[in-house]
Amino acid sequence: MPFFTKTPGGITHLVVGLGNPDKKYLRTRHNAGFIAVDEIAASLGASIDKKKFDALVADVTLVGARVLLMKPQTYMNLSGVAVEKAASFYKIPPENVIVLFDDISLDVGRVRIRRKGSHGGHNGIRSIVDYLQSENFPRVKIGVGERPNPNYDLADWVLSVFTEEEMKGIREVSSHCREIAELILQGKIDQAMNRYNS
Repeated sequence: MPFFTKTPGGITHLVVGLGNPDKKYLRTRHNAGFIAVDEIAASLGASIDKKKFDALVADVTLVGARVLLMKPQTYMNLSGVAVEKAASFYKIPPENVIVLFDDISLDVGRVRIRRKGSHGGHNGIRSIVDYLQSENFPRVKIGVGERPNPNYDLADWVLSVFTEEEMKGIREVSSHCREIAELILQGKIDQAMNRYNS
């Protein structure tokens, strides 16, 4: 059984991709979440282009649930501002907020799904935890590769542009994100983990 309660016409979930809004960040590692949520929208014939809650949003239906796809426009470190505004407006609990974001501890093309957890040093997740006052939201970590060496500046690395080869891996992972989100929406997060975690 799905773990969400269907409310007629009401938005029950947020699916949030993290990134930075300026065009110069379009293909950077930190924007893996934007890329993934755009792919979900495209697979549904939708575009995330309406401005609301300090974000770009699209109102879609996934496995019978009405979902708001979101790309916060507050810059990564303040992602929680937009998420909290939408969650508060629709009275959505943290458990119904699915967040897709970049992870430098995973190789490009790998994914790791978690039911909940700490921010792990990721500033976007840290902001969402702060604003929702909860760590209990599912997240989909998208591998963007480790720094070339430990002395490489972390900010420079996450804001560096994917190579063409890396973009292939990111697009492939992104193509699975709709199914991952659908499984989570249906309360099948363990199945999603077993299928996609690497």
